[in-house]
Amino acid sequence: MLSESLELEHIVEQVARYARRFLQAEGAIVVLGESARPGLEVVAAEGTLAEYLGLRSDGGATLVRTAIERGRIEVIQDSSGKDVALFGSVMAASAAVVPLRIRGEHLGAIAVTDRVGGPFTTEDLWLLSTVATNASVAIGNSQLFEIVERGRREWETAFNALREGIAVVGSDGRIQRANSSLAQLAAVGESDLLGRDFKDTLFGGVEPAADLIDSARSGQYPAPTVLRTTPERTLRLTVAPLAGTVGAVVALVEDVTQQRALEAQLFQNEKMAAIGQLVSGVAHELNNPLTSIAGLTELLLERETDGESPRQHLKVIHEQADRAGRIVRNLLTFVRKGTSEQAPFDLNDVVPRTAMLVSYEMRVRDIELITQPSPGPLMVMGDHNELQQVLLNLLTNAVQAVGDLPEGRRRAVAVETRREGDRALLVVRDTGDGVAEEYIPNLFTPFFTTKVEGQGTGLGLSLSYGLVQAHGGSLSYAPVGSGGAEFTVNLPLAESPPTPHHPGARRILVADDDAATHRVMAALFAPDGFVVDGARAGAQALQLVERNDYDLLIADAALAGPSGAPLVSELTADARWRDRLLTIGGRPGGARVNKPFDLRQVRALAEKILASSAAR
Repeated sequence: MLSESLELEHIVEQVARYARRFLQAEGAIVVLGESARPGLEVVAAEGTLAEYLGLRSDGGATLVRTAIERGRIEVIQDSSGKDVALFGSVMAASAAVVPLRIRGEHLGAIAVTDRVGGPFTTEDLWLLSTVATNASVAIGNSQLFEIVERGRREWETAFNALREGIAVVGSDGRIQRANSSLAQLAAVGESDLLGRDFKDTLFGGVEPAADLIDSARSGQYPAPTVLRTTPERTLRLTVAPLAGTVGAVVALVEDVTQQRALEAQLFQNEKMAAIGQLVSGVAHELNNPLTSIAGLTELLLERETDGESPRQHLKVIHEQADRAGRIVRNLLTFVRKGTSEQAPFDLNDVVPRTAMLVSYEMRVRDIELITQPSPGPLMVMGDHNELQQVLLNLLTNAVQAVGDLPEGRRRAVAVETRREGDRALLVVRDTGDGVAEEYIPNLFTPFFTTKVEGQGTGLGLSLSYGLVQAHGGSLSYAPVGSGGAEFTVNLPLAESPPTPHHPGARRILVADDDAATHRVMAALFAPDGFVVDGARAGAQALQLVERNDYDLLIADAALAGPSGAPLVSELTADARWRDRLLTIGGRPGGARVNKPFDLRQVRALAEKILASSAAR
């Protein structure tokens, strides 16, 4: 009867009950020790001893402790009218105690008191010993089962606490055991996961997963493999044979989507750093001759000529030099090696100017252009040319998307500007086939292109993405329900620009290692009566500012002073020149221009500095 249950509480209750009944005793208790803490405790009590259930004793000379220590039955029947300590504070005049032992280990004891009908007989003690033997086995099994069960619970807790998914896969390829993390990866309940095909549930049945599992079934330990299950998720699969079970394997599944994205970003950063070093060097060499071409042609255009033909040629030269300069600035912006010129402008003005650049191709391909400008101005802060480049890239892609559509398909590109709260939106929408779902994650990745070789570099959208981000905005893609693609530029609104001041000074120093810059600045300011000095080294510039009182200093941020620090830093350290400095290149802040020069911008900034200096 005792072996029918493995629950300790039920077993000891039965032991106390049987002992009292078989020996016809008034009371009975079962005392057990606990491995977690010292002492003994009454875990079951019957009859006159029922009130002592839960009583603990950590020491003391009692009949129970004597029986346990000696390992034999202890009996008191004639105590000369004096009660004996049975256990703790429990006293008895007549009692029999038998120890509980199994495999040499002391578990506790059974005690019965006050036998009805007279003293304990030899047969009573033999019966009590038999009960103790059976009880010891039952209690030992119960404790062993509890140890195993506790270990199982702890293992399952740890099993389910793992962030990685773990599964035992049978020889038929179905999941026999799995933790909660695997259920989350599979997006099903734990109970629903059991019995499912492992490859189909987690990896869509892809061949690499099947090959990996087959290798493990043959006793091999294949290297972990990274598999992309969807365009948005990447998993790493590790498998090993399950010891003792033919054909079964243990599989570990990790979601490494974020890790792979970080690795890709790190690789991209390293690649961009290398490209940046190359581009910045090339840009520096290009900017110097472009500065001369753009500056001198602009000055020649301001003079009277004998005919219109030379002026037209000069205009073409100036426009192409300006265009080359914008390309250089875009490359520098792409590799994060330069800064854009920030000024407020109306986003609505960008649309018609940019549309003109693709109007010819749209007419040739019979493409309809739909413009939907906002009712009022949309003033944004940024570089007008950079955002025009963004719109040109988007329009060019849209034209290519609809230009080759078959007859009968509508060929249209729509450009819309609108206000949403404190944001300005520029939306380009086309009626093409849209972007295939597998390409969407890589749309803004540098050098990624779906065009045939020779028709695209893969830099257009990535450059546009970076330019928009540099303006505090975002560039996003969304498919059009009726077919086509929609790209949205989201920018913060800005206020109107301030009104510039006018000049009033006479002496200017130009510090730049390029002689062409000196010629351009002299040609720009000398006709207005300014004395323009030039310095091609930092030490020479500092000598000149010590001897002369300049109203305006124009200095290249890349030019070093005698100490090796930037000349600009040494000039701004002197309060005399801090507010009289116009910097060429460098970081944003203060008055600054970039090469190739926009001479109108140079003149406007110079007038502002000179006017401020004259006011002081």
